[in-house]
Amino acid sequence: MKKILALIFLMVCVSIAQEKFTNPILMGFYPDPSICKVDDNYYLVNSSFSYFPGIPVFQSKDLVNWKLIGHVLDRQEQMNTNGLGVSRGIFAPSIRYHKGIYYVTCTLVDAGGNFIVKSKEPSGPWSNPVWIPEINGIDPSPFFDDDGKAYIVYNSVAPDNKPLYDGHRTIRIIEFELENLKVKGREHILINGGTDLSKKPVWIEGPHIFKKDGYYYLIAAEGGTEDNHSEVVFRSKNLFGPYESYKNNPILTQRHLDPNRNNPITSTGHADFVVTDEGNWWAVFLGCRPYEDGYYNTGRETFLSPVKWIDGWPIINPDYEEVQYFYPYPTKPATDFATRQYSGNFTFVDDFDDEKLAGDWIFLRTPKEIWYSLKEKKGFLRIYLRPETCSGKGNPSFIGHRQQHIKSSAETKINFRPESEFEKAGIVIFQNEKHFYYLCKSKNKLNSTIQLFKSTSGNDIELIEEKIIPEEIQSDDLFLKIVSEGKEYSFHYAWKEGEWHTFENKLDASFLSTKVAGGFVGAVFGVYATSSGKESNNKAFYDYFLYRGNDDIYNSNK
Repeated sequence: MKKILALIFLMVCVSIAQEKFTNPILMGFYPDPSICKVDDNYYLVNSSFSYFPGIPVFQSKDLVNWKLIGHVLDRQEQMNTNGLGVSRGIFAPSIRYHKGIYYVTCTLVDAGGNFIVKSKEPSGPWSNPVWIPEINGIDPSPFFDDDGKAYIVYNSVAPDNKPLYDGHRTIRIIEFELENLKVKGREHILINGGTDLSKKPVWIEGPHIFKKDGYYYLIAAEGGTEDNHSEVVFRSKNLFGPYESYKNNPILTQRHLDPNRNNPITSTGHADFVVTDEGNWWAVFLGCRPYEDGYYNTGRETFLSPVKWIDGWPIINPDYEEVQYFYPYPTKPATDFATRQYSGNFTFVDDFDDEKLAGDWIFLRTPKEIWYSLKEKKGFLRIYLRPETCSGKGNPSFIGHRQQHIKSSAETKINFRPESEFEKAGIVIFQNEKHFYYLCKSKNKLNSTIQLFKSTSGNDIELIEEKIIPEEIQSDDLFLKIVSEGKEYSFHYAWKEGEWHTFENKLDASFLSTKVAGGFVGAVFGVYATSSGKESNNKAFYDYFLYRGNDDIYNSNK
């Protein structure tokens, strides 16, 4: 009996050891991850750019299954991104814990600069930003030394602001007083240019400092956030240097691999480290999943990979050249902890039955007024039509959900009666102000219609297709769906649930890719209503929103 029990125990242990998690751990545009561990909890934050609320905060028990517990910037007085392009705003937050307080440092690009906020609970509420104008740069990250002193390390300009080449930057550090949240003393340059100045390394950024075995280690991204992206490491016995560059840098990159490989993961870098209770090191970092030729619409996502220490240096993904889609779990899986999936294939549905919106919904910039309601009609999301449009830089009547898979779909049911050709309500797949498709219900001068628009380089939209709604359709209800198949989007409508008709097929998805549209965000499905620059008292009711993701590679992890 003892042998049987021992065999069962061994089989269970082997099963746990062999169970694998799925990368990316946060799908869709969740870039620039920063992580910290407090007791048996892991907390992770990401860049959110001009979307509101800003800086999502995730919690996990196993580094794999994550729960969205709040946002750092969820109040209007904390963050105003109106007037900014979608890819401006919040860049590269860093989260750290020190003596009972959580700190987040970040940059609000074009709207205030560098700041720090704090909270006793990671779920918030977080303080209003305290601005740090003395820091001339981006990507600030706190470091707490053993002697009790605090510092901020950050990306900054070239020495004397005289770059030797395009992309010449530095990593600097300055002491920071936690009592009054102000810098102290003078800044020090830790890294000039990058790993080897003679080779003209570009865009050294996203720095973090930690201490191990008597060394200060500085990790940073290098090479720019596209295909040449990488993570590099330096070390020094003295906080202020000089820092030695690891001779085998970078410690993570995919830029040397065949671009035609199957299911590529590219642009890896901008990492942060964490240590489990078992003493194992892991890295979170951003990466991209192109569907072909470097085109991707899902943005820069958060990946997880093991770290191995070799001869006093940390190596990310040490046993493979390619970042893997599947690794053994870092620790015992805590699948019951998460309230929804952010990795692998999954379905997300919102029936709008709750009293407030789910935390995963995001707004284009900071709302100045309340133009939506979940209470006016039970089980529906009511949205007022307003003059603002997705082509502008204000806050339109848009509520979005990230595209998280290469193959995905988003559908909704609306109840809406347009009163003029300016009034439109429907569903959009949006990348930025100049790159989106909009499927909506509207009208021409005589009839109610279904319309499909494509954004232009200006503030207008181009009508691609229009279908007059037959007179025998008496209901104001309409089902709309957008399907992503990698390089193509298709658009569908239905009068009755499940009875879909194809409205337009195989439109170019690369139009919404980062390679074409530029910027740092990914595509977002959104419910969107507008009166196209005119005043309106009309409103649209959304009955539900359903997102499905089904990428082929995840069906192999059985």
